[in-house]
Amino acid sequence: MPQDAYTLRRVADELNTALAGGKINKIVQPSKDEVSLCIYTGKGTVKLILNTNASDCGAYFGEREENPPVPPNFCMLLRKRLAGAELLSVSLVGFERVMRFLFRADGEFTSGERELYLEVMGKYSNLVLTEKGVILGALKMNSLDDGAKRLIFPGVAYALPAKQDKADPSDRAALRAALAGSEGDLAHILFTRLAGIAPVTAEQIAERYEGGDLAEHVYRFLFEEPTYPCVLETGKGDFFAAKVAGARPFPSLLEAETYYYTRRRSAKRFENGERKLRAVLSAALKKAEKKLAALLEKELSCRDAEENRRKGELLTAYLWQLSRGMKGCELPDYADPEGKTVKILLDERLTPAENAQSYFKKYRKQRRTLEMTAPQVRETREEIEYLRSLLAHLAGAEEESDLLSLSEELVAAGLLPAPKEKKKTKPEIPYRTYEREGFRILAGRNNLQNDRLVRECAPTDLWLHAQRYHSCHVVIRTNGREVPERVLQFAANVCALHSDGGGDRIPVDCCPLKNVKKPKGSRAGFVTYTGYTTLSGDPKGADA
Repeated sequence: MPQDAYTLRRVADELNTALAGGKINKIVQPSKDEVSLCIYTGKGTVKLILNTNASDCGAYFGEREENPPVPPNFCMLLRKRLAGAELLSVSLVGFERVMRFLFRADGEFTSGERELYLEVMGKYSNLVLTEKGVILGALKMNSLDDGAKRLIFPGVAYALPAKQDKADPSDRAALRAALAGSEGDLAHILFTRLAGIAPVTAEQIAERYEGGDLAEHVYRFLFEEPTYPCVLETGKGDFFAAKVAGARPFPSLLEAETYYYTRRRSAKRFENGERKLRAVLSAALKKAEKKLAALLEKELSCRDAEENRRKGELLTAYLWQLSRGMKGCELPDYADPEGKTVKILLDERLTPAENAQSYFKKYRKQRRTLEMTAPQVRETREEIEYLRSLLAHLAGAEEESDLLSLSEELVAAGLLPAPKEKKKTKPEIPYRTYEREGFRILAGRNNLQNDRLVRECAPTDLWLHAQRYHSCHVVIRTNGREVPERVLQFAANVCALHSDGGGDRIPVDCCPLKNVKKPKGSRAGFVTYTGYTTLSGDPKGADA
């Protein structure tokens, strides 16, 4: 990101225009690297994010986030010193990557001007609050014990970050001296010799240079050319203050920056949420599969139950031929039509009758084990299928609302703990909705929505589900009308798209919703259906 002095100076100018004269009515610190100031400007309240995280550092507008239950110390300091304060100005300090927010705070006991410095320097970014040049507190503090050359803790005079051994481009004389005799890679020369310029900005300056006075060209680009706010959405994406080919233009640099960071933060939240849910589901699936393996191993150990019963019966039938002390015997199997014999091991310490009872006892124990494990095996298999269906829904998640609805299902299934605090009732997350030739097509986002579709839609509506694959439930709202073949095919394509089947030909079953039944006590999303026809769904056709 080009968060250099060139870009920050323009951001500071726009912030000053938008916020100067505004009053702070709320201060929140949602994370250890970020502070949010809610500022009333007379036209409304805006949320200004001051972020010091290495990947998101900067000052930009954003959406409101929940306040943590216990505010951190720096947040408490800001509330004490800046609550109700007026923002007088926003400016860039020299041509450094440091923004200065000047406040006028009139409290009950103290009043005066205070400065909040935002140092935008990647992983070294920081927020420092000062009064009359003395530090009151900082988001990230150090001390003499840390061996730091620049001290940041209360009571110490505030000093700007050490300057690099580069020329200040705002000083024309220094700029000319730095660029004298420039040969070779111009972008590299600009970046290594001039302060406050990121590699991206240096490349933009070099691309626009067509010969002539280089120092004058650089000065005009940095300080005189108008801002052209834009966001490049291809590749890793970025926002710029200068025109970039293929980038989307914005009315202001703040809007471009806010759009970029909002999308970036949303993508990061989605990635983190998806990773968290996947970890929970993968752990639950691994546990269920381990349980199934143990149950199947138990069943396997009982595979000779009938053989033990048969041996007990044979010993009982031929007791008169046996005696104590025998280590084994071979008896004819009277139930075998060919009259084959059966070899039986005996405990020489037991009588023949006791040996027979030992085999019967082992048989009864194995039968009890089989009777106990059979329903457990069935339930565990169902649980594994259910977990795999959740993973399929997770793989098809496209936005944060998909993860939210899936989280609700995991809470209902006992896979995630319920929220400790009761939150305000939120509207139900809508189905995925499509329109084709006047027909409304609904697709569930998870198993809970799939169940809700079956409950809420009419018996005459058409229901679709991928055959032999986990998929969302799709319903065509017919309103009593006959569904054209094209609409039916599109619905099948939607169902194929939101399934875990691979390839471009996925079988999709379709039947009237009245033929779909949900067995009592079954897991979310599980149904049975009859009277269906099978279509071939193409995931690519869902975008047509």
